[in-house]
Amino acid sequence: MKFYISATGIKKLTISSSAAVKNGGGGVGLLPVGMKGKGSPPGTRRIFHRMLLLPAVLVLGLLLSLLFFRITFIMLESAAFCSSPIGCLGWRIFGGSDQTLLREELMQALMEATNDGDNGIGRVESSISLPSSFNDLVKDMTSNGQDIKAFAFKTKAMIMKMEQLVESARQRESIFWHLASHGVPNGIHCLSLKLAEEYAENAAARSRLPSPQYASRLTDPSFHHVVLLTDNVLAASVVVSSTIKSSSVPERLVFHIVTDKKTYTGMHAWFAVNSIDSAVLEVRGLHQHDWSHEVNIGIKEMMEIHRLICNHKLDSMKRDNIAKEYAHEKDFQYLRPSCTSLLNHLRIYIPELFPDLNKIVFLDDDTVVQHDLSFLWELDLNGKVVGAALDSSCGDDCCPGRKYKDYFNFTSPIISSKLDYDRCGWLYGMNVFDLEAWRKTNITSTYHHWLKLNLNSGFELWNPGALPPSLIAFEGYVHRIDPSWHIAGLGYRSIINVAESILDDGAVIHFSGPAKPWLEIGAPEIRSLWNRHVNFSNEFISKCGIVG
Repeated sequence: MKFYISATGIKKLTISSSAAVKNGGGGVGLLPVGMKGKGSPPGTRRIFHRMLLLPAVLVLGLLLSLLFFRITFIMLESAAFCSSPIGCLGWRIFGGSDQTLLREELMQALMEATNDGDNGIGRVESSISLPSSFNDLVKDMTSNGQDIKAFAFKTKAMIMKMEQLVESARQRESIFWHLASHGVPNGIHCLSLKLAEEYAENAAARSRLPSPQYASRLTDPSFHHVVLLTDNVLAASVVVSSTIKSSSVPERLVFHIVTDKKTYTGMHAWFAVNSIDSAVLEVRGLHQHDWSHEVNIGIKEMMEIHRLICNHKLDSMKRDNIAKEYAHEKDFQYLRPSCTSLLNHLRIYIPELFPDLNKIVFLDDDTVVQHDLSFLWELDLNGKVVGAALDSSCGDDCCPGRKYKDYFNFTSPIISSKLDYDRCGWLYGMNVFDLEAWRKTNITSTYHHWLKLNLNSGFELWNPGALPPSLIAFEGYVHRIDPSWHIAGLGYRSIINVAESILDDGAVIHFSGPAKPWLEIGAPEIRSLWNRHVNFSNEFISKCGIVG
């Protein structure tokens, strides 16, 4: 047997003499490389196996090297992210991708943390100090080599702790926001003092209001009478100026401003020095009224019960620890000084305050008049006593936060048997009153009856305020007017949801709520509706540093 090897490698094997194989035709044939005859000798097979062994060893060595590096990388990665490195190793070697595995592991860990409730969180918080930021969390996880399960529980604990801090900050911010609404700005306090000084030193500031030639208009029913009960000079000036500016017949307007003794001199001085030529105005002090004994006793009794109601609510909130157990933002309005303000509750005695008037438009001092109100004095109330709007800016009979259930305690049988749970309460602050019709009713006595009933029931019938007992006292005497006459609630933060077109169309916009327009806690775009009627160039306003 002879071998022939070419320069380019083994291409064929030639076997001579006795190794020849006869073909079917009796001739001699040659076997190609890689094939062997049935009777190939052992030497030929050994040579063939040796030729295949070298490439196989080289390929196997390369695969083992790659596998070694892959396993090393997986083990290092698993130590940081997998709860079970061996499980991660098996999954990744046998077909799982890094991204899929990490997602599965993380989902499983998050589900465990979620299903565990707060138990695991308590253990995490008690055993270690939680990272204060995401960067600290990453540093903690990489340096300590913790697995995904620990990562999930620690992340959950961090989020829950941050949620608690955010909620606590939100509660405190709301409390501080409401407390800020209770104070009197220095500028307004200064204005009252400066004007009182002007009243004492300047005879013009003590001049009669109105002038004697216009005094007869104060009781003339043919004029348009506006009643305002306030101790805020700046607020009163805005109501008067905005009403005159919006009126088509300002010469028919007669303003009746009632204030307390401490504010009387400053209020009188303001309107005496800043005279109004197109309308008639008077300023009355409560100390100047000659009350009948019955009315005097009734007012004192009313104010005492309202004071007890407000104090009861305040004590209840203190027991609930309002700093930690935040319930309803609306509850904080019961802490405002207006809760026990005489001028705030005196509106139920308007017929006694103005015995010679028949029909009036009543305005709160936190209102701004944007359109002519002349129609209201001609409005037929159909035998009713008060014309009032309902808060329907969101649709018919839609009054969020102003339904009877928001004012009254319907767990009391006294209330549930008398009132409708889902009924909308009418708005106080811009109302038309037919005083002649009022005097023929028992509205004021009914008001007192329910005040005493609330007192005897442990102050549990309604939330503090002038409106709840008025809703009951005026039951059956309310004439509903179009909502565009009175847009209320501009003193609440939710006012940002009110469309600008609704505000523009409102005849009277009312800053009811904590954020009064003379305070800085209100939204600037809303306050501007009030600021446009303040004369910031006025000598007294500029001296007191009042700015818009």
